[in-house]
Amino acid sequence: MAGYPVWWALGFGQFAFWIFAVPMALELVRRHRAHGLPLPPGFALWALFLVWAVAGLALVGLTAPGTLPGSGGLLGALVRVGTYLALTVLLLYVGTTPRVRLGDRAVAAALAWLCVATVAGGYLGLLAPDFSYVSPVERLLPARLADDEYVQTLLRPASAQVMNVLGYDSPRPKAPWEYTNTWGNMLSLLLPWLAVAWFLGRRGPARWAAAAVAAASVVPIVYSLNRALWAGLVLTGAFVLVHLVRRGRPGAALLCACAASVALMAALASPLMDVVRERAAHPHSDEGRAATSAAAVAAASESPVVGWGTTRDMIGSSASIAVGPSPDCPACGNHTIGNNGQFWLALVAHGWVGTALFLAFPAWTAWRHRNDFSQIGTCSLLTILLLFWYMFFYVALTAPLAVSMIAAALLWRRGAETERTAAAVGGVA
Repeated sequence: MAGYPVWWALGFGQFAFWIFAVPMALELVRRHRAHGLPLPPGFALWALFLVWAVAGLALVGLTAPGTLPGSGGLLGALVRVGTYLALTVLLLYVGTTPRVRLGDRAVAAALAWLCVATVAGGYLGLLAPDFSYVSPVERLLPARLADDEYVQTLLRPASAQVMNVLGYDSPRPKAPWEYTNTWGNMLSLLLPWLAVAWFLGRRGPARWAAAAVAAASVVPIVYSLNRALWAGLVLTGAFVLVHLVRRGRPGAALLCACAASVALMAALASPLMDVVRERAAHPHSDEGRAATSAAAVAAASESPVVGWGTTRDMIGSSASIAVGPSPDCPACGNHTIGNNGQFWLALVAHGWVGTALFLAFPAWTAWRHRNDFSQIGTCSLLTILLLFWYMFFYVALTAPLAVSMIAAALLWRRGAETERTAAAVGGVA
């Protein structure tokens, strides 16, 4: 995770999770042979989801009602299942690695450095929105494959997505990620880890550095135009206040509330509010999101058990079934169902049952560890809970779900050590 900007620059960003999953998987096999491999509580739910995802591949060749025939590709479905498996390896590897070898603070520090890189990427997107280059990995591909727009999005490093959201072209930062929505999702998940690793876990210059990075992140956050990100940060603040009250620290909660109020007043008085007002006046993608979300619900209702194996392209648009892409409007119509959020993706790909299984493991983990009031435990719990917010707006694959898996692994590992300590004390008694 700390080295992700390097993998992104080389051109195999999200596929780095696959590459590193191989040595981690081999290590898990060694551990299993040596002394067995423990599994986290509730893991059976996640394992059942993996089985469900594989079973759904059998329906990839079928045409869901209201979708374009042949729009469900097997390759994309296999990549998605492979990613789920790679992130499962990540969960098990972190969860079974002793803290003396991979400490909680070391994990938090890696995520904090990734947060710094994401903020820096935000400024790169604003200052050099046209920055991009052909990556080394892309140069190795056959020309026919390298010319594919989707392949270029995954393999060609770029600083921003220039989009007409406010009525004129404006850059929305995305480096070091594939999309601006992923950038916003990741920054929201990583900022709390920056606070834990640098602000709460250390003293002196590190604290000032954490505060400076957090303050600097405000500008690209606003110019990203990601409304779900803005709301997610508000929810993060509310979570912190509630958690402080639950810990019996109302004074700290009041202090945080006052600090947030001062920051909000400063933001309201700044020129950044003009951007926020413009964004509120330009809903932009609301109609398209509503249409694809409704299409995902309809597709899942037609195949509620295992879904359709992967995404599909809807016929027409929110205005008419006759609307489709054209040279003047290549983005009009035939939108991909499930691209507007992990929840909608799960619905169309895995059905209602598969979606419930996908959400069951993180929900169980969050509930089981809801009373872990340590800094690491609190941050991990927040990371998992944010999945349930962002899933309606952003696709969690790959990096956001990886951070959620790391958080689940830390909670599992801490809980297991607490149980072993309690059992040892009870045995002595």
